[in-house]
Amino acid sequence: MPTMKTRRSFEAGHQRKFLLIIDEAPEVESAIYFAASRAAHSGGTLVMLYVIEPQGYQHWMGVRQIHVEEETNKAKALFRLHRRKLNQAGFEAVESEDIIKEGSKVDTIMETIDEDEDIGIMVLGASTDPKGPGPLVSTLVGSKAAGAFPIPITVVPGQLSLDYIKALA
Repeated sequence: MPTMKTRRSFEAGHQRKFLLIIDEAPEVESAIYFAASRAAHSGGTLVMLYVIEPQGYQHWMGVRQIHVEEETNKAKALFRLHRRKLNQAGFEAVESEDIIKEGSKVDTIMETIDEDEDIGIMVLGASTDPKGPGPLVSTLVGSKAAGAFPIPITVVPGQLSLDYIKALA
């Protein structure tokens, strides 16, 4: 776990940032709407992180390169899709940053938080699946690591409507 750096999002020349982990899970949409609403009210920025996780066969350089290219294209398409949905929902003024990194999901999240002292909150969407809230929520919130996490984690229920999220945030 990285050292806990002081967050600087409210100092002069800095801006509060909301970290979102982007993937194809439907609950990501709830997290994005909640974070965008909070960012709109506080003058913040969304940081959308897509993590390319290594595959077991990546010791072959050509296969690894193809995998990274495919995942990068998928990430860029997801960023465009979510920005379009944000614009349609009335969040066109909310700024966002797109980040694509390779590595294990948890380590990459921790590295991203450590690198940007303006990231003050991570927002995750919880799945409505009866099997549980999703692997990332279970890993980060439902484990011993939650107490040592460097920033607050907001978990947004995946079934909330856009209007309900706007009223909450």
